[in-house]
Amino acid sequence: QVQLVESGGGLVQPGGSLRLSCTASGIGFSVYSMGWYRQAPGKQRELVATITKGGSTNYADSVKGRFIISREDAKNTVDLQMSSLQPEDTAVYYCNARLYGIILRDYWGQGTQVTVSS
Repeated sequence: QVQLVESGGGLVQPGGSLRLSCTASGIGFSVYSMGWYRQAPGKQRELVATITKGGSTNYADSVKGRFIISREDAKNTVDLQMSSLQPEDTAVYYCNARLYGIILRDYWGQGTQVTVSS
């Protein structure tokens, strides 16, 4: 059974920082591309950042220079360090694991709420 469990969300003031973590089980973590997505109320889910099995990263323009995605294959974890948070970063953040092949394997966590407010 595949599980992605996020943690680290919460309430933070504008300009503050948070670190999200996602722990995966039930998959060969090291071969998966991992990512963080977010969904704000009334909006579609959008990509925040991804990291390939080789460590290449990709960021949404809105978070470049503020967020850093990293992975630790030995622990089956992917983290998102968020800095200089703004109210527009408020959303539910979801962890994603994806493996492209003959069959696409695509798994999601349950999400963790991040609220940026004074």
